[in-house]
This record gives sequence, structure tokens and C-alpha cells, in this order.
Amino acid sequence: MTLTEEPVGPAAATRRQLPSFLVIGVLSTVFYLGLFVLARLFTNPQAANLIALAVSAVANTAANRRFTFGVVGSEGMVRHQLQGAVAFLIGLGLSSGVLALLDRVVPHASRPVEVGGLVVANGLATVARFVLLKVWVFRGGSAGPAGS
Repeated sequence: MTLTEEPVGPAAATRRQLPSFLVIGVLSTVFYLGLFVLARLFTNPQAANLIALAVSAVANTAANRRFTFGVVGSEGMVRHQLQGAVAFLIGLGLSSGVLALLDRVVPHASRPVEVGGLVVANGLATVARFVLLKVWVFRGGSAGPAGS
């Protein structure tokens, strides 16, 4: 390898993928929290969490499929979404657990307190999502964003 060539291998691929994953993660989190707050206008915290997380997880997996892992076309799309559902279930378990804990420790918690707890749970779920997407869902995909 010369000094002008880009390094190859898993570590280099991860360095190229992380910026895209982080941007998508921030946008997905904002979208999820917005949906949660909107759904809380008409339902309880657990149902609002399920609705918001389900919608945002599908969008997140689709965006990461295309922009983080460079997978284009419809081949494997349904399988990728089903595999992404495992990350969704991890996130649902974490966020539902936080909401249940809040209900026990701080009954009738304010929306900002609920949202704060969900941000923490979402951060933990994000780490699990990246690992699952990278090593299981898109392991055979491109080495970087949009075909890099």
C-alpha cells in the first residue's frame, strides 16, 4: 500500500461507516422522539414508545442500508428489515424498561423526564444496532457509505 491508497480492512470500513451511521442515528432519534411526544397526546407511554420506535426503526434500517453500508436495490431488502427487527426489539426492551422504571420511581413523570430516559435508552440501543447491522445484517454489503 502506498501513502495515497486508502487502508482496507474492517477497521478502515468502520471508520468510513461511523459518520453516516451517527448522522442517521441523530436524525432517527429526533424523528423517534417527535413521534413519541406526538403519540403521547393520545396514548400511554408504552404504546407511544412502540408506535414511535416501530416507525423510526424501519426508516433507520432503510437509511443505514443505503447510506452507511452502501446496499442499493431491492434485493435482500425484506430480509434486512426483518434482521433489523432484532435491533428494534433490543431498543424496545431498553426503552420500555426505562419507561416502566420511571413509572415505578417517578409516577406521572413529565414529558421531559420521559424523553430524557428514552434518550439514554436510545443511546444504548444505538450501540447494539450498529454492531448488529455491521456484523450480521450487512456483513456482505459494501465496505462503506454509498459504495465507498
